Amino acid sequence: MQLPLNIRWNAAAELERFVPGDNAAALRLVGEMADGALEAPAIYLYGPQGVGKSHLLQGACRRVTQAGGVPAYLPLAQLLDYGAEVLVGWEQVDLIALDDLDALSGRPDWQDGILHLYNRTVERGGRLLLAGRAAPADLPVGLADLRSRLGWGPVAAMQAPDEATCLAVLRQRAAQRGLEMPEATARYLIRRVPGGLPGLLERFETLDRASLAAGRRLTVPFVREILGGRRKPGADT
Repeated sequence: MQLPLNIRWNAAAELERFVPGDNAAALRLVGEMADGALEAPAIYLYGPQGVGKSHLLQGACRRVTQAGGVPAYLPLAQLLDYGAEVLVGWEQVDLIALDDLDALSGRPDWQDGILHLYNRTVERGGRLLLAGRAAPADLPVGLADLRSRLGWGPVAAMQAPDEATCLAVLRQRAAQRGLEMPEATARYLIRRVPGGLPGLLERFETLDRASLAAGRRLTVPFVREILGGRRKPGADT
């Protein structure tokens, strides 16, 4: 996979691992884009932090790689300090995944660079997968032509995961680590950890390390102890 500069990458991001919940339509569109089965040259995903936009973009890049293609994942929030010159030449790859488009606020040089990259990619028949927190018309960018381009293809609004989706994600993550997370434990976490799914996954990492170090199962009493609650003597079974 072709990755420019020092980009942080989620090794677990695969389309097959994405728990869609209310975002099944977005997952379907991204899968079709990655497989080259979508007629439109671009897709735009939007929604708040933690709904899975980056997972889908990175998962699409992984699928393109597995099919023998060359993708580029470009998280703009990580790249702004390098200058818009880093955008030159990426239209040559098979799929460009541009993340964090809301980071372009107040950066006319980058807005212009993205617009030209978009145009070059479409002209040569390439594919673009784009994501930001706001719909194209509401993005905090001053370049009207860029906002217009971002809405040319399908636009999918992504929803925050509900409790059932968070439950499925937590239990999936535990299974991938070889851990058993009872449903009662997962529900206990969901109802007590703030920050939505990102907060839950961050806290899961803490629990994973603690479970490994202590040789303990992820029971509600153990989780309560790690989260700072008061554990009743002999309650952990």
